[in-house]
Amino acid sequence: MSRLRVLAILVAVLLPSFMTALDNTVVNVALPQIQAQLALREADLKWVAAIYPLALASLLLLGGHLADTVGRRATLWLGVALFTVASVGCSAAPSGTALIACRGLQGAGAALILPASLAVLSHDLPPRARNAGFNAITAVLASALACGPVVSGVMTQHLGWQSVFAMNTPLGCTSILVGFLVPRPGPSSRAASTPSASTSATLSLRVVALACCLLAALAYCLIEGPEKGFGGIPLATSAGIIAASAVGLSYELTSRRNTVLRPLFRQRPFTGGIIIQLLWGLSVSGVFFLTSQFLQNGLGLAPTPAGLAFIPVAFFLIITTPFIARMARRWGDGRISAAGLLLVGLGLLMVALGSSGGSLAHILPGLSAIGFGSALAVPLTTRALESSPDHLSGIAAGLFSAVREASGVVGIGLVGAVMSFVKHAAAAAGAEDSDAFLSGYQAGLCLASALVGAGVPVALWALRHRRSTPEGGRGASAFTSKPGP
Repeated sequence: MSRLRVLAILVAVLLPSFMTALDNTVVNVALPQIQAQLALREADLKWVAAIYPLALASLLLLGGHLADTVGRRATLWLGVALFTVASVGCSAAPSGTALIACRGLQGAGAALILPASLAVLSHDLPPRARNAGFNAITAVLASALACGPVVSGVMTQHLGWQSVFAMNTPLGCTSILVGFLVPRPGPSSRAASTPSASTSATLSLRVVALACCLLAALAYCLIEGPEKGFGGIPLATSAGIIAASAVGLSYELTSRRNTVLRPLFRQRPFTGGIIIQLLWGLSVSGVFFLTSQFLQNGLGLAPTPAGLAFIPVAFFLIITTPFIARMARRWGDGRISAAGLLLVGLGLLMVALGSSGGSLAHILPGLSAIGFGSALAVPLTTRALESSPDHLSGIAAGLFSAVREASGVVGIGLVGAVMSFVKHAAAAAGAEDSDAFLSGYQAGLCLASALVGAGVPVALWALRHRRSTPEGGRGASAFTSKPGP
């Protein structure tokens, strides 16, 4: 394969992957301006942030299924086209409802892009270029997620919040044009499906359907509950859906005839990694959502300096990541990952304490600690995916990513609900609006710190012994790469 064709494949994969990762964080800094211009409720603002990972988590395994059945090339193009059109809709949205709907379509497009991108790298690159491709997509995803707030801050202040969505249009069109050079997939050795493969696909889709109902109803309760109250009919209906979905999901995961996921959860690194992904998403996702508002509404910063405030997170993440493998070989994956989680938890507490200082300088040490700790926690993802059997590597990667995104949705609702409750309680006690907001923000940070800290013993347990690295695990890790676990 010529170098030009290899380069075309990389461009066609890296550009849409960059877009999907960037949109996971780029909206946070723009939220105060979006709220002001579209006159959004507090709950609407949470939906703008949460609907993207909600749709992404809900359809991620379906995207992997389509990449295997319809074709990785067609799935990638469909995802890029849907994401690009939805981005145009976001930039032109006249109301909060339209923006939320288009953000959901963006998440659906991202759910097609991510597994298809991994499939293209795995099957359409020559072996010598494959590792370089996985390293490149890992770097692109991590950089996009870490630098998203900075990009958002600059563009929001100087070009308006619409520009953070409009910039996806040229990227998406370029990716589609270059994508014509991606070679058409040949006959797959998996075309003749085995009974186990068929069961796997059916199980994955059934489980994800129940998980979607559970996640959507839970997000509705957490986001709308603080404003509408938890005693109304809509909230009671959502609670019923949560209970029914949980029962159905429990049956699917424990049924003797559905044993596909059991080999995964018998692996201690994978089980521990899933638990920590849940704790991480519940805590850190909500913190970034609230911190962007605190910087602008609490400290009075403009969008550009508010976005630049996240540079320490990106800086320490990027400069530390190249040394993680060497540190893990010396001190062990478990100790390094546990130290990273502990450092993130301490960083969240430092931000909580520094937020009372009234200036950006007081919270920068905490943000730096979060970036450094996030880099140290990377071995959790790698080891968890390496532990999965080769024939379940795709399901493992998809499940890992889906759990991460789903927990992020719940995290925005959970930390936001705690903040709303404490803020309203402080306001009812006679506190000024700024002081009430600060009290709620600090309570959310303390909850997040406790959740991350709970992952420290789990990391030590899950990564107690190092196993050999299967070849298939390296590819899957790119699928879940992002700052932190």
